[in-house]
Amino acid sequence: MTPTHFTFTLAFCLGLSGLAFHRKHLLSALLCLEAMMLSLYIGLALWSVQTSSINFSSTPMMLLAFSACEASAGLALLVATSRTHGTDHLKALNLLQC
Repeated sequence: MTPTHFTFTLAFCLGLSGLAFHRKHLLSALLCLEAMMLSLYIGLALWSVQTSSINFSSTPMMLLAFSACEASAGLALLVATSRTHGTDHLKALNLLQC
């Protein structure tokens, strides 16, 4: 495993562990999701460069576009929940309440 592959694999695993273990604020969960998406972007970009395939050259850009859409939807949810609940703590959010 090259150091580059190890780096983006470690970045993905750190984002996943941060999402799994540090779920106190909604903003930290969104940042962990964004770190995971960026490490996937780097992995796909490296894969398309290493294979020298034209078919997969647009895949990292589509993933980056979907990641930007996911980030904007997450920030909109963060603003909406902080306005309605007054906080972004995940413990305060209960799905059974309306």
